[in-house]
Amino acid sequence: MTDSSKPGPGDEHAGGYEHRNGKVGPDEQVEERAPDRPDKLPRRSWTAVLRGTLKEFKDDELADRAAALTYYGVLALFPALLVLVSLLGIAGESATRQVLENLQKLAPGSARDIISDAVEQLQGNASAGSFMAIAGLAVAVWSASGYIAAFIRTSNAVYDMPEGRPLWKVLPLRLALTVTLMVLACASALIVVFSGGLARQAGAALGIGDTPLAMWSIAKWPVLVLLVTVMIAVLYWAAPNAKGRGFKWVTPGSFLALVIWLAASAGFAFYVANFASYNKTYGALAGVVVFLVWLWITNLAILLGLEFDAEMVRHRAIAGGHPEDVEPYVEPRDTRAWSDGDRHRLEH
Repeated sequence: MTDSSKPGPGDEHAGGYEHRNGKVGPDEQVEERAPDRPDKLPRRSWTAVLRGTLKEFKDDELADRAAALTYYGVLALFPALLVLVSLLGIAGESATRQVLENLQKLAPGSARDIISDAVEQLQGNASAGSFMAIAGLAVAVWSASGYIAAFIRTSNAVYDMPEGRPLWKVLPLRLALTVTLMVLACASALIVVFSGGLARQAGAALGIGDTPLAMWSIAKWPVLVLLVTVMIAVLYWAAPNAKGRGFKWVTPGSFLALVIWLAASAGFAFYVANFASYNKTYGALAGVVVFLVWLWITNLAILLGLEFDAEMVRHRAIAGGHPEDVEPYVEPRDTRAWSDGDRHRLEH
C-alpha cells in the first residue's frame, strides 16, 4: 500500500485509523463497516488470514515462546496434580484409576507414564486430603499464574500491542484467570471420572436407567472437547491487552488449536511408539523428554490458534477500511502502563 493510505497530519480518520486525543486502533467507522461474522469476510481475506498466520507465527518467534510456556507449564503441573490427587482422594481410589485410564487416550505413552507416576507418588504421600487440597491449591495457583503471565506477554506480542494495563490490574487478572482455568480443568477431570461404576452408583441413587448412562458414556467426550475449547477461548479473550468484540465461547482459533492438538498428539504418540529412538538416545530420561516435547506441541497448537484469531481480527479491520500497514489493528484495553516509546510508536 502506498504512503498516501497513511494518515497525514491533521487527518484524524484517514483510512479508518484514529489517533485523536491519544487514541489508537481502528475508529468507529471501521467497526461499522467491518463484517459481523467470520463467514462474512471476503474470500480473498481467508487466504490472507492463513498466509498471515504462518508468516506471523514465524516472525513472532512463537516456537521459542511455546518452549518458554512449556517451562512454566511444568512448574505449574505438579502443584496442580497435588490438588487433583487430594480431591480424588476424597472421591476415592476408583476415581483416580478412571483419570489415569483415560490419560491413555490423550497422551503419548511416556508422557502418560510421567503423569501417572507423579499421581501415584503423590497419592501415596497424601495423608490428609482436605488439608493438602487447600495448601496445594494456594501453591498451584501461584505457580500456574507464572504460565498465565508468560501467556499474557506472548498474546500481546501476537497482537503487536504493548502491555498497557498497570500491575495492580494485571496481577488480579493473572490470578483470576488462573483460578478460572483450574476450575474448568477440575470440571474436565470430573467429566472423565464420572463414568463406569461411579456413574452407575449415581444413576442408581437418582433412579436413572441404563440408557441415559450409556448415552452419557458417549456424550461426555464431546462435552469434554467443548470444555477444553472454552478454556482456550478464555485464554485468548482475557490475556491480550486488546479490546475485542466480547467473549466468544468458541472462536475459530480455539477450535483450530484443539483440532491441531488432537491430531498432533495422536501423530506424535504413533511416532514415539513405532519410529522414535528416544530410549536409545536419552536412556532413563526418555520419558521426561517425550513428555516435554508433547507439552511443547500442545503450546504450539495453542499459540497457532491465537495467531489465527489475531489475523482474523486484522483482516476484519482491513475489510472495514483499516490500512493494511498500520498497527495496531485493534483498540487497546488500557494504555496507562505504556512507555513514552510505546506512545510515540503507536500514536503517530
